[in-house]
Amino acid sequence: MTASNHTSRLPGFYDKSLSERAQTVAAWANLTPEQLAALDGSRGLTPEQADHMIENVVGLHALPLGIAVNFLVNGREVLVPMAIEEPSVVAGASFMARLARAPSASLQGSAKGGGFTAQATEPHMIGQMQILGAADQHAARLALLENKARLLELANQIDPLLIKFGGGARDLEVRVIEDSPVGPFLVAHLIYDTRDAMGANAVNTACETLAPTVEQITGGRVHLRILSNLADRRLARARCAISTQALAFGEFSGERVRDGIIEAYAFAAADPYRAATHNKGIMNGVDAVVIATGNDWRAIEAGAHAYAARSGRYTSLSTWGKDANGNLVGTLEMPMAVGIVGGATKVHPTAQAALKLMGVTTARELAEIIVSVGLAQNLAALRALATEGIQRGHMTLHARQVAIAAGAAGEQIEIVAGKMVAEKRVWIDRAEEILKSLKGKES
Repeated sequence: MTASNHTSRLPGFYDKSLSERAQTVAAWANLTPEQLAALDGSRGLTPEQADHMIENVVGLHALPLGIAVNFLVNGREVLVPMAIEEPSVVAGASFMARLARAPSASLQGSAKGGGFTAQATEPHMIGQMQILGAADQHAARLALLENKARLLELANQIDPLLIKFGGGARDLEVRVIEDSPVGPFLVAHLIYDTRDAMGANAVNTACETLAPTVEQITGGRVHLRILSNLADRRLARARCAISTQALAFGEFSGERVRDGIIEAYAFAAADPYRAATHNKGIMNGVDAVVIATGNDWRAIEAGAHAYAARSGRYTSLSTWGKDANGNLVGTLEMPMAVGIVGGATKVHPTAQAALKLMGVTTARELAEIIVSVGLAQNLAALRALATEGIQRGHMTLHARQVAIAAGAAGEQIEIVAGKMVAEKRVWIDRAEEILKSLKGKES
């Protein structure tokens, strides 16, 4: 765990050089030289290691790895690694984490000290078995439920090590799908505790093992046997409260910013077209940490969007409002099936270093950090939309990429980018024009 006297408030971190930032992070988390080398890419995943991870490997594809600062989650200081190519995400999450941690006399209870309060449920995953051809669907359902204890005992014989650590089969649920393109069939849900693993392999193996016995009991045929990525038994929740004093800036009063954020959230809550982009902003933060730690971001994305539509209408994953004292209060709840053992987390050196940096010792701790980052990033997007507009900060960083794409190098990058932003013309052809003009002056 991170030392208690450390703080994730690192003023001036952005202004340090790349190597200085890396050294700061290494000292903060007590990283070994090998772990630091894994973070900076000099000794990260090798092509030889990658060749054992997927098929037809020809090389590696890198992403920028940034560090989100200022995070205080459940009273613990955390530096958060984020792997992402999109500008402004790391900066936005870091700034909102700073606002969220600001103490205020108007904040009450656990929120008074600032930061994020987060909680993750037990790591229960769902394995699905599709049972076709049973003569009587409802009788077959009852037969499975009558044999629940037998099936759970069988499932718990598969992985003794997981049982030793407190995991294993927890429940069996069965329902009848009455109307489908192939007619009625049964679906059995095996509820399986995967502890600190994401759990796909364990759940899939359990379903495969149970299939013959399920067929004997029902007289049907088990077709698909696979986990569900709608992991609504494995939720992570985060909450933050921010005073209006902390929200105020420039010409915008704290009350105006607060109300603008709530109004922007209301748009996402009511309209699926807005909700899709609103939730994408949440996933900007979530996915970046999931990728950095070697977890399955596609599974997290699938679960999040399915969860957002669980009422039958796609809506916002987060909620924003104000409390009795007028503080802005935000919450985020979503499925969070992540692990710290197995899979790429044990194969990828950078993922291992990222977990060491955060000081997490359980998958639940990791989930709590990730959902907090998602809430922070959501707040960053809403604040920008409700005040200056999303483009100001985003375009400043994007302009640098455009300048580089146009051929700018060294000091030219900032000059070209700055001129495009000032003109509000961040286009590749404009960057080429400015660069040509600069080179003409130099000659």
